[in-house]
Amino acid sequence: MRDKWNRFMSGRYGADELGRFLLGAAVVLLVINTFARNSVLSLITALLLVYSYIRMLSKDYAARSRENQKYRELKNKIFFFADREKSRAQDRKENHIYRCPKCSQKIRIPRGKGKIMVTCPKCGHEFMRKS
Repeated sequence: MRDKWNRFMSGRYGADELGRFLLGAAVVLLVINTFARNSVLSLITALLLVYSYIRMLSKDYAARSRENQKYRELKNKIFFFADREKSRAQDRKENHIYRCPKCSQKIRIPRGKGKIMVTCPKCGHEFMRKS
């Protein structure tokens, strides 16, 4: 039996990151649908499952690899944006961000120092700000 399965899967694309995501999304939607009982949600779940299995059983390596690469690029953009926003939010707790009135350069000033003279590192313009 194992040999038959191995021969069948030989030359097939198999599971990748996008396939695992699609299966996970289908399982989540399936759990939600057990409570919601929505026919549209059932259809979306079934389509996700069918598409993920079609991808796994496909013999077109190039097309599946391109799809997976596009998914990974999109995922990386989303995670990069989320990480950047998280670090900015944490940075706002400790610093003020001001712009130079002359050249519009962003300048980070630590909070809690009172009124201070800020010198722009780009143009050298000095201005007063409350930290």
